[in-house]
Amino acid sequence: MMNSKSKSKFRIRHLAALSLTAMLIVSGCGNNTAGNVASTGSPANAPSTAAAATTVPAADKLNIKVSFYPMYEFTKNITGDLADVEVLIPAGTEPHDWEPTAKDMAEISDADVLVYNGAGMEGWAQQVVDGASGSRLITVEASKGLEIMEGTEEEEGHDHEHEDEHAHEEGTASGEADHDHEHDHEDEHGEAAHAGEGHDHGGLDPHVWLAPAMAIQEVRTIEAALSVASPENAAAFKTNSEAYIAKLQQLDQEFKDGLKDTKRKDFITQHAAFGYLAREYGLTQVPIAGLSPEQEPSAAQMAEIVEFAKANNVKTIFFETLVSSSVADTIAQEIGAKTAVLNPIEGLTEEDTRNNLDYLGVMRQNLEALSAALNE
Repeated sequence: MMNSKSKSKFRIRHLAALSLTAMLIVSGCGNNTAGNVASTGSPANAPSTAAAATTVPAADKLNIKVSFYPMYEFTKNITGDLADVEVLIPAGTEPHDWEPTAKDMAEISDADVLVYNGAGMEGWAQQVVDGASGSRLITVEASKGLEIMEGTEEEEGHDHEHEDEHAHEEGTASGEADHDHEHDHEDEHGEAAHAGEGHDHGGLDPHVWLAPAMAIQEVRTIEAALSVASPENAAAFKTNSEAYIAKLQQLDQEFKDGLKDTKRKDFITQHAAFGYLAREYGLTQVPIAGLSPEQEPSAAQMAEIVEFAKANNVKTIFFETLVSSSVADTIAQEIGAKTAVLNPIEGLTEEDTRNNLDYLGVMRQNLEALSAALNE
């Protein structure tokens, strides 16, 4: 049963979907989906790219909307100046609970391409994809085809706690912690993956972009779709994407080298966003809360994390940008540890923008932070 807030959000989504469908019917011809091939503004620090120097008249450029920052970074490094790429979710906004306005829907309907991560990250995206049937809009689900960590349906009344002894090789500590049956998903490695109020990943962990090897696959998926959307620029898109992939491959190697011989392999983080990263590099993520960063852990979960941290001499508790660090601060004070940022790169902060950071730069900061904590 939906509460009043959920009913309100459902009505908003339903009306937005109807609005988009109407706009697409009016504007549409030709059915395109890619990545299946199924507000705005660009970050101030445009990513470095090997983009072709070809000058394209503005009227002839692809009009591309992307859901949030990593999709912008990947897409812009493919297109360079050959397309206009704009982010729907404003900088500094936590994207999990963002909902498109009527204005956003209108801009999506006017675009040539929509690039989104998928795997449950953008709860509104499926309505857009469904509404795009019969229109000219090409929708690109960047995570399509990747091995997504799936949740398992929770049993009513079952307890779930983070227990290190159940840690799986895929980078997540499993366990049991008390919660309501309304929280209807838990990731396949057993870590609590409770959605925050108002947002549901559908039982999936969408944070694939935090593993460089999987980011490479997302770039390739986007590039293939854009080449369909603009065949005349396909060669340039291919050249640009390969140049950017080379940078991602270098980043991947830096993570492998930097994390292979650390003193410990487990780390405590506020938000269960780093399962793919942990899996790639042989680490174990011990999340305080689940997949939604707004989720508040129970007293039992807090006590268990404190116990784990003390037993394992954890000296750093990771929190993240865009959400409050209060939970991490509380645990750190309890055990005499410090806090540090582990950034899920769901959006750039003002400080990131001032420092001209991009995906590669923030990921290197994450590597530095992890390496320091795992060698304490």
